Amino acid sequence: MAAPLAGKKIVFVTGNAKKLEEVIQILGDKFPCTLVAQKIDLPEYQGEPDEISIQKCREAARQVRGPVLVEDTCLCFNALGGLPGPYIKWFLDKLKPEGLYQLLAGFEDKSAYALCTFALSTGDPSEPVRLFRGRTLGQIVAPRGCRDFGWDPCFQPDGYEQT
Repeated sequence: MAAPLAGKKIVFVTGNAKKLEEVIQILGDKFPCTLVAQKIDLPEYQGEPDEISIQKCREAARQVRGPVLVEDTCLCFNALGGLPGPYIKWFLDKLKPEGLYQLLAGFEDKSAYALCTFALSTGDPSEPVRLFRGRTLGQIVAPRGCRDFGWDPCFQPDGYEQT
């Protein structure tokens, strides 16, 4: 899939300019394509993280009529069988970081993981969507630190003292 995209523009689906900067920095100067941000209203799909990422990517590619990159982030509590998972946005909207921490009050296991999935489509509906995943293990802790980004105040990655 990489060769057909070399030299092309890929739409990164986000309305957040900072997120685009981060992704460009991570990909580095050897990335063979140009990323441009575009905010696209996508349906809120339900299902498992991979299924959601694929559906979002296919729909974005349909709307853009070309190559797209979609990012989806989950926060999964092991004591709750992986919930809130892909539904973290709604949990956070209603409960805030304090409420997320309180969800585990009755559980000894405070372990969790953050799952970030990038889905890439060439824009050709006959080609499969490619998934790239990153997982960070950690613990759910009483909220502290910077409150600029969602659930960051209550997730402490393993091996770190800060959230």
